[in-house]
Amino acid sequence: MAGVAFYNLENLFDTINSNGTYDLEFSPEGARMWNSDKYWKKIGNLAKAISSFDTPETPLGPAIIGISEIENRNVIEDLVHAIDDTLAARGKQPWNLQIVHHDSPDRRGVDVGLLYNPLFFTLENVNNHRLVIPDQPDFLTRDQLVVSGKIFEAPMSFIVNHWPSRLGGQKESSPLREAAATLSKAIADSLWSVNPGQGIVIMGDLNDDPSDKSCAVALGAVREREQATHHGFYNPFWWILDNGVGTLCYKGEWNLFDQIIVSGNLIPGTSDGMQYWKATVHNFPFLRTKSGIYKNYPLRTFSRGQFLNGYSDHFPTEIFFVKEVD
Repeated sequence: MAGVAFYNLENLFDTINSNGTYDLEFSPEGARMWNSDKYWKKIGNLAKAISSFDTPETPLGPAIIGISEIENRNVIEDLVHAIDDTLAARGKQPWNLQIVHHDSPDRRGVDVGLLYNPLFFTLENVNNHRLVIPDQPDFLTRDQLVVSGKIFEAPMSFIVNHWPSRLGGQKESSPLREAAATLSKAIADSLWSVNPGQGIVIMGDLNDDPSDKSCAVALGAVREREQATHHGFYNPFWWILDNGVGTLCYKGEWNLFDQIIVSGNLIPGTSDGMQYWKATVHNFPFLRTKSGIYKNYPLRTFSRGQFLNGYSDHFPTEIFFVKEVD
């Protein structure tokens, strides 16, 4: 069995102002007074969260972990070391996660990345794809990271995303996310033109729910696995949100932006390789706010300018694959 997880790390910045006014907030002189003490608390908290992704079926954790809202490779390296330190403190063996990272043109300086366990995943190729909006030549956002290789000898590609935000309103900004979804679909089609049999996983903070136009129409990710075509997509998190479980909450309403979407050729009965088994939201009790008006919301790092010593404003998600399903 192999797990594939995704986690928005909520502004994992170092303490150095390397991006002018965009980075000032996350420096000792900024509004958040972001110093080494807060940084290392954040790293330790995220390490605790990620090291808890192990299950009885996957005792060494996920094979793949997509991540977003990271400033640079250095903060990822600190996180990976902290994960192994946390595991050692629990009497567990290290995961020795390897890093795939690319500096995106995003104005705030945040990127996406991917961690993988070399025991389960063999890296073969990495590409990055820029989202270009024809009528907005100055538009800059996160690149889509494409990582290809093999899980237990099964060829798979992972497209890691952080789609444009809802700034300016959900409806008004929807075309940007629809364009991002169209790009992900085009990347998948290009991958299939080379190897029609490989599995493809699209993951990330999509800033939309599964039923929104970007996911359901532009990408064409369906709610029911039986509806997914061989080179189409099935979104297992659609029904999870329909059952009231999300990854972030705003004014009492849950959203599920942190999705992991699988290609139709990974559905049981369509392939002899890796096959989708189940999906979950890792809303562990320690990741939740304990009391007050935000009870059970994700316990974030800051709220209204106050340092909460939390984890992230998003819950992580994970899906699981097996070699075959009885």
